[in-house]
Amino acid sequence: MKTHTFVVLLFASALTAGTATAQPAPFNEIGVTMGHWHIASKDVEANKKLFLAMGGKLFTPGGNPLIMFPGLYINLNLGTEKGDGGTEGSVVNHVGFIVNNVQERVAQWKAAGVAVLPGNNNRLDQAFVVTADGVRMEILEDKTQSVPIRGEHVHLWLPESEIPKAQAWYARTFGGKVATRNDAPVVNIPGVQVRFARADAKQARTRGRVLDHIGFDVKDHAAFVRKIEAEGVKLDEPVRKSPTGSTITYITDPWGTRIEIVQRAPLGPQVQ
Repeated sequence: MKTHTFVVLLFASALTAGTATAQPAPFNEIGVTMGHWHIASKDVEANKKLFLAMGGKLFTPGGNPLIMFPGLYINLNLGTEKGDGGTEGSVVNHVGFIVNNVQERVAQWKAAGVAVLPGNNNRLDQAFVVTADGVRMEILEDKTQSVPIRGEHVHLWLPESEIPKAQAWYARTFGGKVATRNDAPVVNIPGVQVRFARADAKQARTRGRVLDHIGFDVKDHAAFVRKIEAEGVKLDEPVRKSPTGSTITYITDPWGTRIEIVQRAPLGPQVQ
């Protein structure tokens, strides 16, 4: 728990310096930080409206909508693909934000037309928001943070015997720090905490779901690819340039989470 607290404090202090532009968290020792959630929206405009109401900022690199929160980008379309199936039932059961005051943010979002579900057992420091196409987002509270909302976690659901392997894989592959939260294993990577929970059955792969993949930004794409290939990680496709000028490729973790590796080109000016 001390490790988790230290990482959160470091991240919060980094965000204080960069709040005006809501930049990602600083890279770790191997040049990795949290990048994005990539949604293959059934209704791009509906999702754009929701995330803007929650406090995101709109950019349009390459003409495509991208929502920025402190520590996180959210892509709203994946070419012409439309995802089939929400996060529940997939390896990434849900993703999460952390806010400075859950009840204040909930009241604000409801006034803007966002449907908000209560916390488990009516907890006042927790809530949930689910997009119309099924991306489930947990909202938690940190009253000490200097921003109203930031990206916080990705929660993987795996067979119990696979959890220690997954924790070790994420720590090794992305230079994360192994820790625990509420006695459960986690991996801390700048900008995100990867959490693991026990699933009673094997979950579906993320590819083709509404939340098709998550992404990590890297400082040196070629060096990072050399590192993971030396560790036995196979690329899903050759490295290429995206239409926005970013350098990208994809991998899939051993449990079915699709992951984009990005050396990101400039986003351009904020639109909204």
